Amino acid sequence: MIAGRFPLTWDLESLFPAPTTSAFRTALNAFTAKLKALAENAEKMPAFQLANIAAWEAFLKQYETLDAQYTDFSAFMGCQSAGDAENKLYQQLEAELSALNPDRERLATTVEFALKDLSDADFQQTVKASPYFTKIEYFLRLKRRQAKFRLPRDQELLAADLAVDGLHAWGRMYDRLCGALRVTIVEKGKPVQKSPGQVLFDSPQRTIRENNFFAVDAAWATMEDSCADAINHIAGTRLTNYRRLGLKDHLEAPLMYNRMSRATLDSMWNTITAFKPVLKEYLDCKARWLGLEKLNWYDLAAPLPAIPGTVVDDDISYDQACDWIVEAFQQFSPELGGFAKQALTEKWVEAENRSGKRQGGFCTSLPTPKVSRIFMTYTNSADSMSTLAHELGHAYHSWVLRDEPVFLADYPMNLAETASTFAEAVLNEQRLQRAKTDYEKLSLLEGLLGDAVAFLMNIHARFIFENAFHVERAKEELTAKRLSELMEAAQKEAYVGALADGGYNPRFWASKLHFYITGLPFYNFPYTFGYLLSLGVYAVGRETGPSFPEQYRKLLMATGCQDAEDAVQSTLGFDLRGPEFWTKSLGIIADRVQQFRTLTDNVLGKTRTL
Repeated sequence: MIAGRFPLTWDLESLFPAPTTSAFRTALNAFTAKLKALAENAEKMPAFQLANIAAWEAFLKQYETLDAQYTDFSAFMGCQSAGDAENKLYQQLEAELSALNPDRERLATTVEFALKDLSDADFQQTVKASPYFTKIEYFLRLKRRQAKFRLPRDQELLAADLAVDGLHAWGRMYDRLCGALRVTIVEKGKPVQKSPGQVLFDSPQRTIRENNFFAVDAAWATMEDSCADAINHIAGTRLTNYRRLGLKDHLEAPLMYNRMSRATLDSMWNTITAFKPVLKEYLDCKARWLGLEKLNWYDLAAPLPAIPGTVVDDDISYDQACDWIVEAFQQFSPELGGFAKQALTEKWVEAENRSGKRQGGFCTSLPTPKVSRIFMTYTNSADSMSTLAHELGHAYHSWVLRDEPVFLADYPMNLAETASTFAEAVLNEQRLQRAKTDYEKLSLLEGLLGDAVAFLMNIHARFIFENAFHVERAKEELTAKRLSELMEAAQKEAYVGALADGGYNPRFWASKLHFYITGLPFYNFPYTFGYLLSLGVYAVGRETGPSFPEQYRKLLMATGCQDAEDAVQSTLGFDLRGPEFWTKSLGIIADRVQQFRTLTDNVLGKTRTL
């Protein structure tokens, strides 16, 4: 990829000394010593009450500082490892940081157990007596609630120690396997080795899509037993913990982590399920476009066939993508546009297309320097441009909260995805407005509806799979074959018969890294929540007008200090436990399906009958 006006690689040097230097080792050692000292002191903390306010203020402020610094180190090493997936030193340092989690757990459990058994009156009296406590009151209330998900203190600390070489080790093993995995595909008659993330399924030639799909699947098949071991032991560890805590089921913890209710989750999925026949109309229409009775998995990302006399330039350079993103964000609000330009020009982004990088993309924030870093592989495509906008949305969310207390700048996964998918919506609206022909607009709508399929069908399949997997895993370990059976069944249910028989991706459970993230269970459904929340926010924005950017900013601020339902209710006025807001969100997708069908008739009516 040729270098242009916007840097393709990120700046990590300004964050910390290189991991290979003695300066980095000195900094890490100094931090580790401070963390361990505070963890030791945590054992001696007095009761959380009026007489001990000064001691608790000092403790929590130091905890806040060290928690931010840990995030800094972890984000930095995560960036280093993502850019050089097979670097043994980076893997070792990530493991070393992971080994500090027991000390961090000691700090968290100290706070939670100190608050757990207080009466509401005593808690409120102590909090109101300290301006600092009053400022971080939501954090303290959240810690009281999280204490329900803690084992007795000694058991909790033991579990944290064991997780370093247990739960989290399985996740690290999976990451190492992914980093080393190579797929053999044929290009220009010669076999080529690529990382899985470099193999695409968007070729206009179906034979290429099919061959790429089976090449990737064959590569994952070589390590499916290891993946099965990892996913079984990750889930098994969690289920053992849930059982000892006396939780109702495996969804109670992820709902708590996402600060949302089961009523909201059920309302979202029920509204989506009722809507799916509309989305199936789009998939059936696309199948006819491609001359197929039904789509296969590897057809979902296929571009629409070219129409004589119409041209859509899908080769979008990185510079062009950056220009369009900044322009779109600027039209929404000068603050968002200025932020995007800053991030793109000041080397916050790693976008170079090269081997050896991990697959996927992410945004990670460093609270002490108040900056973020974005990782992705840019492939000169509309999808890559959307990914870039998505991750910049994450970075903007952190930027809005940068001056808040660290304890109030942490937002759950479901609300985190709101800012990122809203950023995509802002970019997509600009692209639709810029479209010059029906066919160009049709191609853009196809991409947007492809996203809808991903969030409402693909991720729903992941949720159905994980739910069924956890039910069976509570009884026994599952083989790779059984995991594939569960995945195919989940995909059939989620895609409501839109794909051809034999056209699913049963081994998807092995290739999707989200199933192996050990920090959070059920990592996937928050993406759908954030996607639909962002569409609903966008719909409200169109109705509100010029004052909406400030309202949107208030919503992002609320994500750090309110539960999901309260954040939306207090800033937008909707109750997420009912269908009204979700229906508003899905209405945007329904409009796009209708536009797609109408434009299909307009474009294809000139060439052939659909």
